[in-house]
Amino acid sequence: MKYLGIISLVMIFGAISVIGVSYATKQQEDTMKQQTALFGGGCFWCMEPPFEQLEGVTDVVAGYTGGSAEDATYEKVSRGKTGHYEAVRVTYDPETVSYDTLLDTFWRQIDPTDDGGQFADRGSHYKTAIFYTTEEQRLAAMRSKAALDASGIFEKPVVTDIVPAEPFYVAEEYHQNYYQKNVVHYSLYKEGSGRKGFIERVWKDQPIAAGGFVKPSEQELRQTLTDMQFKVTQKDGTEPPFNNEYWDNKQEGIYVDIVSGEPLFSSRDKFDSGTGWPSFTQPIEESRITEHVDRTLFMTRTEVRSKQADSHLGHVFTDGPPPTNLRYCINSAALRFVPVDEMEAKGYGEYLELFAKSET
Repeated sequence: MKYLGIISLVMIFGAISVIGVSYATKQQEDTMKQQTALFGGGCFWCMEPPFEQLEGVTDVVAGYTGGSAEDATYEKVSRGKTGHYEAVRVTYDPETVSYDTLLDTFWRQIDPTDDGGQFADRGSHYKTAIFYTTEEQRLAAMRSKAALDASGIFEKPVVTDIVPAEPFYVAEEYHQNYYQKNVVHYSLYKEGSGRKGFIERVWKDQPIAAGGFVKPSEQELRQTLTDMQFKVTQKDGTEPPFNNEYWDNKQEGIYVDIVSGEPLFSSRDKFDSGTGWPSFTQPIEESRITEHVDRTLFMTRTEVRSKQADSHLGHVFTDGPPPTNLRYCINSAALRFVPVDEMEAKGYGEYLELFAKSET
């Protein structure tokens, strides 16, 4: 019986050890999956809460980055002598929360048209910036900035910098989670600085869309789009054939949504259908479009719309050439053309590989 008792204890402790190792391994795997994002949005007190509220964000730290000095403290940075920005470091699980969502959250906390600081806080250390840690982050940030610029939400251009990540210096402990430690002072500061009122005024009626894109209101779209672009994309209209911008465009590049900037079609898939509208055999990615049954004009057709902006693009037919035998008949007014030599600068560098492939 004594030996049985010893064996039982060994088995129990062994099982506990295995559980402990398994738990530790899972924690290690979860940590390895996490990624880091860095944002400068003016006073870091106000930038911590929005990110900490997101599911999938595991840590938000206030600090300093982007400067040339090899160390940073509040006293040094606030004098504007180090070149650092006040910033937050966001640690997140990309399987739960996307970088696009982080970008959308960032834009909604700042005035991206202010190149001299943020609200009542003036100086280079209060300017806004996105510090990318990977090429994927850089491209996503550029696309997001371009979409915001084109949205018509702001009258002035978006001037937020997109720059490589530099060493990050953690701010003093009393700055961490300041909104929790000093609730009254934080609330008075956020309102008194003008940030709270600005956010409520600009973003109150703006929906949060997938991919970090914020669709402008109908009034804003009327101001930023031409009459034909608005009629086509928002009212399901059709432009005249042979009298539109891209029906005979033979330049190499991609066609993006006129409202959101999301990439839709490649010149490599464009062909002359003889209809007088731009025609393509396939989209760049099927996930970028949605299809709907259209029974207008006493016929049944398949309407094509963009995924993010929900713009009416045109229709798809089954009389196209190989290899797909499809014809995406698209309105030029729904598109913006980005030539190959401008794709990298405008945030579409990841699609350059489409043009590296030889013609078949």
